Amino acid sequence: MQPPPTGDSSERRARQRFLAQRRGEPCFWVVVDGHRQALIDISLEGFSMPAMDGASHEGFDFVLQRADVPDQVAGRAVVVNPAGSQVGAPGRTLGCRFVDLPAEVLARLEDWLITHVIVSATVRITEKDATAIVLGRSLV
Repeated sequence: MQPPPTGDSSERRARQRFLAQRRGEPCFWVVVDGHRQALIDISLEGFSMPAMDGASHEGFDFVLQRADVPDQVAGRAVVVNPAGSQVGAPGRTLGCRFVDLPAEVLARLEDWLITHVIVSATVRITEKDATAIVLGRSLV
């Protein structure tokens, strides 16, 4: 199963993005070709990360990891939005879209994001509220 289409531009996510940090510390990572990198943000459609070898427009396999959780999310993604300075320069980021994420893996990612929203909220919210936020349209 693939995540929902992102509209007319493959560079833009239709779903809400979440900073991949909690209390200023990374809490989501990606592993590509054996190299682990903290994510910048994550959504049900994809993620962004500092540029790293192995990630490409043609597609790449990845594994997502979450702080203090032993399970993982694995699939395939493509780079859809390289941003920043020239290739290999510090500060370059890659926007990546999921292209192969089985239904059970997408459901696990959804659970991860719902938990992330609840734990990161500065006001008390319910699981129902968190689910609506995760499944809702992007506000950015």
